[in-house]
Amino acid sequence: MDAASMRDKLLGWDLSERCRLYLVRHGQAANVTDGVLRYNGHIDVGVSAEGIRQIEGVAQYLRGKPITSVYCSDLNRSRTGAEAIARYHGLSPEAYPEFREAKMGIWEGLTLGEIQEQYPEEIDKKFSDFPTYRVPGGENLLDIRGRAIPKLKELVGMNRGREIVLVGHGGMNMVLLCEALGLGLERFFRITQANGCLNIIDYFHGTAVVRLMNGLVRDGLEGES
Repeated sequence: MDAASMRDKLLGWDLSERCRLYLVRHGQAANVTDGVLRYNGHIDVGVSAEGIRQIEGVAQYLRGKPITSVYCSDLNRSRTGAEAIARYHGLSPEAYPEFREAKMGIWEGLTLGEIQEQYPEEIDKKFSDFPTYRVPGGENLLDIRGRAIPKLKELVGMNRGREIVLVGHGGMNMVLLCEALGLGLERFFRITQANGCLNIIDYFHGTAVVRLMNGLVRDGLEGES
């Protein structure tokens, strides 16, 4: 038994009831190849060639894991990543709209620079109260938590003793990680999610343990336990 597993056992966590979640961010979106931040939200863009390469690296890393289910949002950039991972396990991804990225309303499809030009008052309001302020026509972080956390709890409950994958989005993943770490959403920006990154979270009954956060395959996923 390795040190992490021994510690878990000493803490009274039942390893046979653990659900291990491999939480992945989708690869680079097709409309951000210039490296400029763009708020896609619910826009259903595809994945760039670099995004495919990023997610294939994750798929290869997870190839030897005993994965029993692969989940994703119903947006194309998430589904593409899930399909790349699932095919090595003979699985078909299950897509849920609850795992979509935050809807950004009037900002969707715009770069940060364009938003600053067109909606200066809105951007000041949003970044002074990111968890609760809604861009017109959009969602806030509480909305994401309200739809994503119940669905995740449902899936974790269905997969006790198993290892599963969820391919999500940057903001949505950060909300799930805040929840797992017991962080309030006002600390949202203390977490980051690179394209094609991998997080590993173990869910026991009433407890979440984050084993790895924002790991990149090219970095050897240092810190995994």
